[in-house]
Amino acid sequence: MSDERPERWTQANVYPDMWIDPGDDPRNSDGPSPDGELATLQEYLADYRLTLRMKCDGLDAEQLARRSVPPSTMSLLGLLRHLAEVERDWRGWIGEPLPKLYGKGGDFDAVAADPGMVEAAYADLAREQAATDAVLAEHPDLGERLGKDRIAVRELMVHRIEEYARHCGHADLLRECIDGRVGQ
Repeated sequence: MSDERPERWTQANVYPDMWIDPGDDPRNSDGPSPDGELATLQEYLADYRLTLRMKCDGLDAEQLARRSVPPSTMSLLGLLRHLAEVERDWRGWIGEPLPKLYGKGGDFDAVAADPGMVEAAYADLAREQAATDAVLAEHPDLGERLGKDRIAVRELMVHRIEEYARHCGHADLLRECIDGRVGQ
């Protein structure tokens, strides 16, 4: 990693510290907010998932794999892989535990600047998100308790949002270290 710091920049014109102008932000909706708790939780989760993808957008394999804050092993590519792994783990909370996708610690430690690895990480994340969403769609009652630990669907949904929100904060810092792009 170079000691050279990138210039801070944004595509936004309205607010200079935002990622994109509000009118161009795919997370913004002109319609009413969702009806009900489940729909609200699902919308927040979808927005955080999209935020993570936006933070990775436009970067090549080397940039996505870059560990911007030594000695941490965290990278944007590692975050994509980690979130695929945790989506899979959450299904294990509901049913039988599933084998790790990347092995112990492999979500971050085994990351390489390889376009094939990037493509696989995006595919893994999409697949694992869809699988977890499908399992939870069978349980629309937020108070229902699932799995051997009897976790409430509500708790699982909130935990998922919390996990993505925390890692979107990491992604903000990682992206700014990579190419200077700032934003919410």
